[in-house]
Amino acid sequence: MKNQTQAIHLPYVRRDAFDALSMPVYNAVAYEFDDAQTMSDAFCSRIDAPDYGRCENPTTRYFEERVKAVTGASAVIAFNSGMAAISNTLIALTSQGKNVVTSRHLFGNSYALLTHTLRKFGVEARLGDLTNVDEVASMVDDNTCCIFLEILTNPQMEVADLRALAKIAHAHQIPLVADTTTIPFTKFSSHKLGVDIEVVSSTKYISGGATSLGGLVIDYGTTAGFADTMKNEMLFNLGAYMNPNTAFMQTMGLETLDARYRVQSANALELATRLQSLPVIKRVNYVGLPDNPYHDLARSQFGDTAGAMVCIDLESKEACFHFINRLQLVHRATNLFDNRTLAIHPASTIFGLYTDEERQSMDILDTTVRLSIGLEDVEDVFEDVKQALR
Repeated sequence: MKNQTQAIHLPYVRRDAFDALSMPVYNAVAYEFDDAQTMSDAFCSRIDAPDYGRCENPTTRYFEERVKAVTGASAVIAFNSGMAAISNTLIALTSQGKNVVTSRHLFGNSYALLTHTLRKFGVEARLGDLTNVDEVASMVDDNTCCIFLEILTNPQMEVADLRALAKIAHAHQIPLVADTTTIPFTKFSSHKLGVDIEVVSSTKYISGGATSLGGLVIDYGTTAGFADTMKNEMLFNLGAYMNPNTAFMQTMGLETLDARYRVQSANALELATRLQSLPVIKRVNYVGLPDNPYHDLARSQFGDTAGAMVCIDLESKEACFHFINRLQLVHRATNLFDNRTLAIHPASTIFGLYTDEERQSMDILDTTVRLSIGLEDVEDVFEDVKQALR
């Protein structure tokens, strides 16, 4: 079956008592066992059965199985946020004295996790230019535990060569870990490009209109023991498993993901193209535009779409605030890939607590407005942007 069909028609692990077409929400913490041996086997993973709600739930498990079917992964674990997926993955891979090779071009909290939180536990973040293959190769040593990056950085819109980075990682027998939130896994296969572990904020495209917070760790089975560590250590000891109500909503979102993404990505390309005609906009940053420096690489990796995030640069921070304040249809809100189009000034919000020097090192500009393009008629969004720019 094709991806979209798999996303809708994967059968339940066990038949539902009432043959419901949609997986029921099992708001259960504890599960009954027939005898002591079966209970022991479940807790020690000798049989495939839920043992406790903090680590496994039938509704959440079904969501994981659907994602696994769509991606062809070896294992999928659902978490209660995208940051939980990232932090659990990096904690599972790192230890005191180890280092992570990564970029300064990371989402604000991912950057803080690596440069501040993990540093307190003796883990070094080695920050470099991941578009420079030679530089990356020079940064990796015997204490490097992984290379971590975002496939399309937010909001810099940088694209690194995943095949080249995978070659470096695998030569050192370490995993390439990629945050693929900005392009859905229904559209391209990160594993075919060399990614070993994929982390996704399912809050974004998958949830379907920002219905719920969630995150996914998608393991392709190339890193020895990783899935067992995630299941038997991270879930048990850190307790960040996705709750069943969220899993139910995100299972529904997964069914319409491909259809929604096709509209959103087409809207983003159309809007980005039109925005180039407005002189007041100093730069339109969207890798789907043919003149974007990352266009060819992005197309070779992600196919014929480029996501639903468009960034524009205006004359000044004051101009950005004026523009955002005048928007009437577009919402002033954070988040990405909602059904509604959203606008935010990253430098003063997501990166607002960093110093000017830190923002400068991360290429976060005061002149940038980030737009997350929704499902509205693109003509209406364009008209709202035009009137707000006057």
